[in-house]
Order: sequence, then structure tokens, then C-alpha cells
Amino acid sequence: MNTQTIHQLNTGDSAFISRRFSEADVRAFAALTGDENPAHLDEAYASGTMFKTRIVHGMLVSSLFSALLGTRLPGLGTIYTGQTLQFRRPVYLNELITATITVKEILMEKNRVIFECKAVNEAGETVLLGEATVLPPQ
Repeated sequence: MNTQTIHQLNTGDSAFISRRFSEADVRAFAALTGDENPAHLDEAYASGTMFKTRIVHGMLVSSLFSALLGTRLPGLGTIYTGQTLQFRRPVYLNELITATITVKEILMEKNRVIFECKAVNEAGETVLLGEATVLPPQ
């Protein structure tokens, strides 16, 4: 795990993580959050949707950004103060997703850092875009 203060960060710094979301991940997320939308849990239901099969919860995919911010960049002690998200494409079970965060802007006087957040699938297609604002560790 990492820890970087605002003075150690530079515009363009980035970190990434890759993950495949399994059946167990989706079911655990549904149980923890109460989001039991059948598009995520019921193959028969999902087959009748525009996706034709079950999809991973978008908020589960977005949690990769939180993992990166809290453990890699800036790292331990980081406090999330905001996040925007645009869900661009569905994420399917066991699809390799790579999430990347990149320092977009450093607001030294407010001790805030704005990160561009992007997740892509194994075909290189963007599945999720957003911006995160954090308070980096002191």
C-alpha cells in the first residue's frame, strides 16, 4: 500500500488495477447492498434484456476506483469527497476490466486532487468514465 501527500503528486500520475468479477462477487455485492436487480442475478430474466445475459453491477465496477485511491494513489489516509460516473457499456461476468485513475488537477490551496477515472474491458472499450475528488493524506 502507498501513501502520497498532495506535495508528492503531479498532474498525469496514474495507477491501475485489473479484475474479473465472478458469480460470487456479483452475488456478494447484491447481498451486501440489497441490489437484487434480476439483470445481475437471474439469467432467464437477463436473456430478455438488451444485454442478452447477466451484467455486473455498475457500482461494483466503480469500486475499483475507490480501491485505487485508498491503497495506491494517493493511498492510505485518502478521503473521498466526490465522484461522478458515466456508465458507457455493460460489464459481463468474468470479463477482464482495467480501471485507471489519473491526476487531472491539483488544488493545493484546498488540499484537493481531482482524478480522471476510466475503466475499459479487454477489447479496450470504455465501460465507465468519471471524476473523483479526494482529500489526500497529510
